[in-house]
Amino acid sequence: MTVGEDRFKLLLKDRGLKVTRQRVAVLEALASCPKEHLTAEEIFELVKVDCPEIGLATVYRTIQLLNGLNLIDRVNFDDGFVRYEMGSALDSGLRHRHHHLICIKCGRVISFQKDLLEGMEAKIAETAGFRVVNHEVRLYGYCMECGGDLIEEKRE
Repeated sequence: MTVGEDRFKLLLKDRGLKVTRQRVAVLEALASCPKEHLTAEEIFELVKVDCPEIGLATVYRTIQLLNGLNLIDRVNFDDGFVRYEMGSALDSGLRHRHHHLICIKCGRVISFQKDLLEGMEAKIAETAGFRVVNHEVRLYGYCMECGGDLIEEKRE
């Protein structure tokens, strides 16, 4: 049993869930690809290596359950696929989800950890009486390989 598996079992128990091999396997599959944003089918392919008896429907049900508990996060990059990554409940306390930089040429997705919206959230709280607890930002442009390092010399 891995350290991650122990942690996942505790997270499931803390939320009143039965610890099953399938639930732990889905969490481990996502944890094994920390920089990836996996589709349900990709998670299924990873999980069935250790759990060959698992069905795709079980993976989908497990994903829905774990997403509802914030153990995994659902992300959409407007590419026709729903993707998943490790969730915010794995961190202590509330946190903002990281942001995504999406290359419009090759489709590469880069996670960006720094939260640049704290000042705006404070202003919203002050002026509108609304406390932001989470947000999701997707920025579209070009990665370095697709010309993102080119600086437009002529600006008007």
